[in-house]
Amino acid sequence: MKKIKIVIADDQLLTREGLRTILDLEDDLEVIGAAKNGEEACELVESLQPDLVLLDIQMPVMDGISALKRIKQSHPNLFVLILTTFIEIDYIVEGLANGASGYMLKDMDADKMIAAIHDTIAGQFILPAAVAAKLAARMSMLTEEYEYMQKSNLNRIKLTKREEELAQLIIKGLNNREVADTLHIAEGTARNYISNLYSKLEVIDRGQAIVRLQTLL
Repeated sequence: MKKIKIVIADDQLLTREGLRTILDLEDDLEVIGAAKNGEEACELVESLQPDLVLLDIQMPVMDGISALKRIKQSHPNLFVLILTTFIEIDYIVEGLANGASGYMLKDMDADKMIAAIHDTIAGQFILPAAVAAKLAARMSMLTEEYEYMQKSNLNRIKLTKREEELAQLIIKGLNNREVADTLHIAEGTARNYISNLYSKLEVIDRGQAIVRLQTLL
């Protein structure tokens, strides 16, 4: 049986040794090194070539996020689980952005912890419910902020009388020739008016223009 080789990085001796004891009880898991800071973790990765690193976030000398960046730069295919008691959204986002395979909370049950390691090696992404809830809340907030900004941008757009006439015809589905005939202008002139309106709305086609105009009018 091929064992999964693991390096643990945590500045708390009790945590390091506690995890080592739990994991070494498993037939297919082997803790081959333990580091008390991020710099040591990077050195152990280079010298021991583990399959997976359990990496604490808050450590002296070099924190977990900095160590993660360095490890993934030189070993992009190495699995790294962020090991933490902190469910801070900034840590979550930064860890994910820099290639972590997921998060493992220090207070997880031993069985769940072992399952998380096996799932990680199998290519699954590990996101405990508490972490997922934090991430979902941040995504919801970002979505609301984006929608507010979009609405604010639209509210700043003021259409001229001619542009309002164009807008009504575009929403009705009239093409350039039909717009020109309705407004009694040349088709080329209508095309220029419509192009200028697209620029003002910051859109590139009629479909996007209709969506924005329906919000504006």
